[in-house]
Amino acid sequence: MLQQIGNAIVRRFDKELLRIEPFGKGFRVRATERASFLTDEIGALLPKDQVPSEFSDASVSIVIDGQEGYITNGLIACRILDNGELKFYNAKNEPILEEYNRTRNMYVSSAHFESALEIVSRSFDPLQGADDFRLTVRFEARDGEKIFGMGQYQQPYLDQKGCIVELAQRNSQSSVPFMISSLGYGMLWNNPAVGHVTFGKNLTEWVAESTKQMDYWIVAGDTPAEIEEAYAEVTGTVPMMPEYGLGFWQCKLRYQTQEEILEVARRYKKENIPLDVIVVDYFHWPHQGDWDFDRDYWPDPKAMVDELKEMGITLMVSVWPTVQEDSVHYREMLEKGYLIRTEYGKRTNVLAGAALTDMTNPGAREFVFDVIKKNYYDLGIHLFWLDEAEPELTGYEYKHYRYFLGPDIEIGNRYPLDYARMAYEGMEKEGQENIVNLIRCAWAGSQRCGALVWSGDIDSSFRSLRNQLRAGLNMGLAGIPWWTTDIGGFHGGDIRSDRFREVLARWFAFGCFCPVMRLHGFRAPFKEPLGTTGGGSTPSGAENEIWSYGPEIFEICKKYIALRERLRPYIRNLMKEAHEKGTPVMRPLFYDFPEDPKAWEIDDQYMFGPEILVAPILYEGITERQVYLPEGTWMNMDDGREFTGGQIITAPAPIDVIPVFRRI
Repeated sequence: MLQQIGNAIVRRFDKELLRIEPFGKGFRVRATERASFLTDEIGALLPKDQVPSEFSDASVSIVIDGQEGYITNGLIACRILDNGELKFYNAKNEPILEEYNRTRNMYVSSAHFESALEIVSRSFDPLQGADDFRLTVRFEARDGEKIFGMGQYQQPYLDQKGCIVELAQRNSQSSVPFMISSLGYGMLWNNPAVGHVTFGKNLTEWVAESTKQMDYWIVAGDTPAEIEEAYAEVTGTVPMMPEYGLGFWQCKLRYQTQEEILEVARRYKKENIPLDVIVVDYFHWPHQGDWDFDRDYWPDPKAMVDELKEMGITLMVSVWPTVQEDSVHYREMLEKGYLIRTEYGKRTNVLAGAALTDMTNPGAREFVFDVIKKNYYDLGIHLFWLDEAEPELTGYEYKHYRYFLGPDIEIGNRYPLDYARMAYEGMEKEGQENIVNLIRCAWAGSQRCGALVWSGDIDSSFRSLRNQLRAGLNMGLAGIPWWTTDIGGFHGGDIRSDRFREVLARWFAFGCFCPVMRLHGFRAPFKEPLGTTGGGSTPSGAENEIWSYGPEIFEICKKYIALRERLRPYIRNLMKEAHEKGTPVMRPLFYDFPEDPKAWEIDDQYMFGPEILVAPILYEGITERQVYLPEGTWMNMDDGREFTGGQIITAPAPIDVIPVFRRI
């Protein structure tokens, strides 16, 4: 039976309940074989009353003709066939997405296909003894379609068409399941279950391994920007980036003492090199889960914070969700149910002999921030590095872990969102504005909790640099405009190696044109621990300051830090657009030139805001590269030469130059 309920179309047929309703400028589409939909929201969409009212129900119309229905909302329309199949259209009545159905059904009269294959659009395969299903949702594939977004994956592809994409969180992988299609639509898979999506040549297939309902959001738009902004309206935007987010951040694994980090900051000040943020990395604590400084090595953190502040430098401190049995908080957190459970075996074997805080539990979030407030925040530390945010489970055995909100396999992809909420909501309660925290993973909606995502523990190579470029662009299109990398990569960089120095020089120039410019890494040769207990028991990497790589690299780094400073007003405007409209700070060429077919093919250049085109050097031994310039007039920012767009040029790229062009 098909009926209108309010401004929604609802269909009940046999076991399935289907609902299509306007939501923002698009549709929210849900289906289940349970008696009703979930009432507790576990997805990424904002509550409907928080979506701007002028967009919520604009231009909605519904027509029901027997067992078929048609609903429109602004630029998008949905037709419901009498077999329950869905087809979506844009404002020109052109099909943009339709479900894949290969069945014969005696109960309906006009199924789109007559087929003996018996493959339905939506499959709910029950999990025995549970109230969940293995869900498969199928859509027709379209020749020539390009698909972008979906988050951060360590692969060299910007266009996801032809890829199988895992819907799961891992160190250096962030599943943010929002895609933008070259056919003029965007789709959010509003489901935190572990699974995968196949963007095949013959079929697009979304799979959730364990879930109670299908839930996705779809929107149409004339340009990628229009689609992106509509998505931001229903999932939220980042706060305004504070001023210290616009400059250079210094970090390494790891500063071992309070005096060491102050000496580094003092040298930057003495050398008159701008430095906005410096970082205290992990294992500065006595035990995991203490969330406090080990006073043997950090004797007066308040004095450290104050001295850095006098130099104009903000301190960021690493926070992990791990809790050792020796921690002062372990017993209380265990008793209160604040730790992630395992289905079998001891929970403290998860990571480095520790258990993990269950950030999906609101009580656990409040507990952790209360400790952070006492030991960090009240000292003037208002910027945190939320590490291990996937969380990094041993072997990623998703079926083995259980959260407050449910099994990992059912809701686990939202863990990094709730981790970001822990810090964001606590800081907001303290009256802080313009909140940003560095975090190693994200899910859809993380942006509204001030998540600055970095690309995890990647290796130090040109291959890795190529992957990060595509990952960063797709993260921006997936709605996460604050993104960065460990400049130079994390693993495998030896400060004595000329080959690594070349990687670092090219990466540093690329980092100048990332949303946040942050140097980090675990460099060789490694340093021995200072002690055997507490914060002294963990080794450190070699020096990782810009003067650590010889005079040539030092001058290159100073050049791009100075350039970043000159770009500060421009970057501030980009951050304002990200805050107000969800605009990616770095984005593919087609975002700004959607009418240019060539722009949809380019995956090794990008726009840094609407005026600056960046063509990073992604291979070793390169001293020039080809650059495609879209229509317009462009100026090489290194030598001042001007070029007419609509052509490919050869740009010089000696070791101290990244080809960058400004639209004039």
